[in-house]
Amino acid sequence: MRQSTQWLAPALLSMAAAAALTVAAPAAAQAPLKMAYALSQQSHYGAAGNAFAKTLDEGSGGKYKVQQFANSALGGEREVIEGLQLGTIDVAVLSTGATMNFVPSAAVFDVPFLLRDLDHARNVLDGEIGQNMLAEFNKRGLVALAWGEQGFRHLTNNVRPVSTPEDAKGLKIRTTENQLHIAAFREIGILPTPMAWPEVMTALQQGTIDGQENPLSVITSAKLSQVQKHLALTGHVYAPAVIIVSPSVYESLSAEDKALFQKAGKNAGQAMRDFVSDVEISGVEQLKSEGMQVTEVDRAAFAKAVEPAYKDYNKRFGEKLIEQIRNTQ
Repeated sequence: MRQSTQWLAPALLSMAAAAALTVAAPAAAQAPLKMAYALSQQSHYGAAGNAFAKTLDEGSGGKYKVQQFANSALGGEREVIEGLQLGTIDVAVLSTGATMNFVPSAAVFDVPFLLRDLDHARNVLDGEIGQNMLAEFNKRGLVALAWGEQGFRHLTNNVRPVSTPEDAKGLKIRTTENQLHIAAFREIGILPTPMAWPEVMTALQQGTIDGQENPLSVITSAKLSQVQKHLALTGHVYAPAVIIVSPSVYESLSAEDKALFQKAGKNAGQAMRDFVSDVEISGVEQLKSEGMQVTEVDRAAFAKAVEPAYKDYNKRFGEKLIEQIRNTQ
């Protein structure tokens, strides 16, 4: 009898341990959601990431945690989009320069000199046109939660100050892989050089390109004043961003959790806008203090220089849509 008891004790302990694991399993925290974006966590992208993570954490009572992968740690934006489609990346903040290859119609917001100012751009994106465009992402294996924002793009270079289109001619400028931007730059006489963002700083340091173009939110957070002398406030293109979640994540959620993710996306987009509104006021003075020479430009002259490209823009997106955007109040 004693021998039988000795044999049972370890077996009972093993069964008890297995039962404990079984009970504990449902309570175990799930793996954090992987969130990717191109810039630092101190940037407007990071502001979106922090707002998204906070909203999910608080709204779910800690069920959803977010691990942020800043500075293109999970690859360039094209790779991130593919990761979202495959389910290897859960959430991302992306520029429309990358998404236009997947949702071509959303590129209309990148038409140069179409959106007048931040208020105009935000009204367009928050209205029927912008919301209908978010729905287009669902047809491309992506779930777009909300529009974010980068601000208006400006030109920097190491060669000379730029005030007129004539000043910009011949400059070798890094652009995104955005054919709308490239077409406009060619009309001005700029030599556009498409390049992935992780390669830009090295290219500027080595002088393989003269400059680049980005919103103040990027120019300040990426510390481009360390490698660029001149900033021209061209405001040539409004740069939206979009907060996207992988369908493999979103479709597995309950209706309640989907609503929470939608809220997190909107809060992330608003955090980007707040960041941009602040940097539009403080960014120029910051860059001046860091040694950049800042010039105002003849914006009307730049807009006139790119007018020939509108023939293609109207054909591509429809003149009616472009006029609807232009006339939005």
